[in-house]
Amino acid sequence: MGARDQPPLWFVGTPEEVAAELTEFVARDAADGFVLVPHLTPGGLDEFVDRVVPLLQERGAFRTRYEGATLRSHLGPAEPVRKA
Repeated sequence: MGARDQPPLWFVGTPEEVAAELTEFVARDAADGFVLVPHLTPGGLDEFVDRVVPLLQERGAFRTRYEGATLRSHLGPAEPVRKA
């Protein structure tokens, strides 16, 4: 069964509990990112951004800044070789 066959995961709890679960996923290399669905999140994403993201950043599970200026630099693939 592939990842696309898995049911969606729900993280419910206090900001500390949610951050702990997400941090565990990152630590196990079980996640390289997360998709937040605003229309399924009561009250929108403000509480998540304001209360969970800082905890993830403190734990090293979410970046505090971007290193580059392009999507490619954020995601990490090598620059393509351009033929003249």
